[in-house]
Amino acid sequence: MRILITNDDGIAAQGIKILEEIAHKISDDVTVVAPDKERSGMAHSLTLSLPSRLYKHDDRHYSVSGTPSDSVVMGIKEVMKDNPPDLVLSGINHGANLAEDVTYSGTVSAAMEGAIAGIRSIGLSQVYSPDFKNGALSFDTAVSWGEKVIRQLIDSTLPNRTFYNVNFPACENDDVKGIRVVAQGHRDYGRLNVEKGVDPRGKDWYWLALGEAISKDNLNGDLDLSYQNYVTVTPLAPNLTDVASLQPLTDILAK
Repeated sequence: MRILITNDDGIAAQGIKILEEIAHKISDDVTVVAPDKERSGMAHSLTLSLPSRLYKHDDRHYSVSGTPSDSVVMGIKEVMKDNPPDLVLSGINHGANLAEDVTYSGTVSAAMEGAIAGIRSIGLSQVYSPDFKNGALSFDTAVSWGEKVIRQLIDSTLPNRTFYNVNFPACENDDVKGIRVVAQGHRDYGRLNVEKGVDPRGKDWYWLALGEAISKDNLNGDLDLSYQNYVTVTPLAPNLTDVASLQPLTDILAK
């Protein structure tokens, strides 16, 4: 099995190094193609108005001066063009990608890019919480559960262009309750804030900041189950159509 690894925290991030170690337990054929620096929150963006640079660190490690999605495209179309990957792994992200996070996440979007290319793809994230280890980021549950989850998802039946979003809970290994397949949850949008300041020249600056994720309306969604110390697995698809609204909207517009 040929595995392509990427992320949105950059090629030097701790999480991608851990994911590479996990991937080597599954296959000897592992290639890393990741952004040259942190690209968090880039979502499913592609660099179209500027050229991208591809930097070769060695035969198995490359960085791209672009987005996570750029990295997947470069991995498939350039670095591994003669022997495309069988599996794309994205992560392990430094923080959760739960609920609406998936729409902002470069980690999840890189997995989406792999799925669009017809390759089995998995995005993986390590949750951290102010209530666990004083808010410090610990990859212990990702290290302990990562190989098991990935192997099970490799063997699972997957519809075309569907991919997986996996989140490891912020807790001690002994407190992990197991793996749960769950729907994407919903959070209170009020967690997104704008911090304002003034620069040395007296001009205003603004910095988007995320507060605590507050679960809302879905007690069985990924957000809630993660906080209950489950490893959550959510199948996602690039098609954002709200199927339930098609016929009601058709009926309204037909009047």
